[in-house]
Amino acid sequence: MHYVVSRPRVGVFIDTQNLYHSARDLLERTVNFETILKCAAEGRELVHAISYTVEREGEATARPFIYKLSALGYKVRRMNLTLHHVTEGGKAIYEGNWDMGIVADMVRLMDHLDVVVLGSGDGDFTDIVEVLQERGKRVEVIAFREHTAQKLIDAADRFTHLPDIEEALMPARQKVDRAEKVEKS
Repeated sequence: MHYVVSRPRVGVFIDTQNLYHSARDLLERTVNFETILKCAAEGRELVHAISYTVEREGEATARPFIYKLSALGYKVRRMNLTLHHVTEGGKAIYEGNWDMGIVADMVRLMDHLDVVVLGSGDGDFTDIVEVLQERGKRVEVIAFREHTAQKLIDAADRFTHLPDIEEALMPARQKVDRAEKVEKS
């Protein structure tokens, strides 16, 4: 008698802004989302990979990044920032948060997955981690330890500190000052 051993089915859910800002703020680096996807799916059947992005309405600079994520195999879910309020000093405060969308996708897809990989350090995800585990799913978190809630680390079946993944971080692009650019021409 021969048994077919199937590979675990994995879904990858990336809170793009969470990882991007952590890499920039902690290490002045940028995240290699291709490496994260390969690491998360290694030895498993990749069923879904979703990247959640937030952008300013009409911001064309995000398009190449979104295209690249799509080319890597991510389904990209986009949200425009919305004006939350204006401070007394006149500063506009914008809001864009995918937490509920990520949780909804996890619930929607959980029956098709054995493993859920979350790319975020946001402690708000602890409850869904526990719900998924109660349903027999393995949950792994990939994020920056310094920006990850301890309760999320404790709840996960496996926590991977993103800088420990070889080639997961790249040098951040240097912004060239326009005045400096004009001087060089």
